Amino acid sequence: MYRRNILLKEIGEAGQLKLLQSRVLVIGAGGLGSPALFYLAACGVGEIGIVDGDRVERSNLQRQILHGHADLGKEKTLSALETLSRLRDDLRIELYPFCISEANIDTIIAPYDFVIEATDNFESKFLINDACVNQGKAFSHAGILETYGQTMTIVPGGGPCFRCVFEDVPPPDAVKAAHEAGVLGSLPGVLGTIQATEAIKYLLGRGRLLVGRMLTWDAFSMVFREVKLPGDKRCRVCEMEHQMRNSTQKGGKNDG
Repeated sequence: MYRRNILLKEIGEAGQLKLLQSRVLVIGAGGLGSPALFYLAACGVGEIGIVDGDRVERSNLQRQILHGHADLGKEKTLSALETLSRLRDDLRIELYPFCISEANIDTIIAPYDFVIEATDNFESKFLINDACVNQGKAFSHAGILETYGQTMTIVPGGGPCFRCVFEDVPPPDAVKAAHEAGVLGSLPGVLGTIQATEAIKYLLGRGRLLVGRMLTWDAFSMVFREVKLPGDKRCRVCEMEHQMRNSTQKGGKNDG
């Protein structure tokens, strides 16, 4: 099944084995999560966690390709499980059929090697960012609206995080939601696939990640742009993580 992966010098048999031993958490099984989950499973990631507290709705089907008409009303996590199990019968899947919160996020993300943030609201994006930075967990962010999308990868200690760039949750009504402004159905397909690719590169330890740079896409003009992010700015969460890491390193030296 993975022969064409293995033929790549960047992967080979050793890389494919590494993927099969890896664990990725995808938070959100909607527009972004659907393609990310498909390609993580197809490329051979050994275990995937899926977090989503919603059920499949008819309006989802325009972009959430994991689900179909037969899944209407079903929990998205269960629908995703059934679809991915038809793709791979050896895939290990852990379901979290509820929303993330401050009370559960640390426990949920702890076992995973990489996290894909595929949510549709700022509160969740900042919550995921802060938890991942605190645990030193690499993750991919993406956001979509209308015909525009953006994505970046955060490796704590290796570049700016989501909070470094956007600071805090914007005021209510400052940014329209997708159900108000609309979203091109194919848009999350491209961004979610990029997120899966970033996860695969990170797990393999190969390639150049979107760390310290944000990739944006205007679908109707078909223009991709790369925005370099400031590397000298640290938000309060990154500063705390930096201080703790330095303290640990100093303590280790003293103990030696």
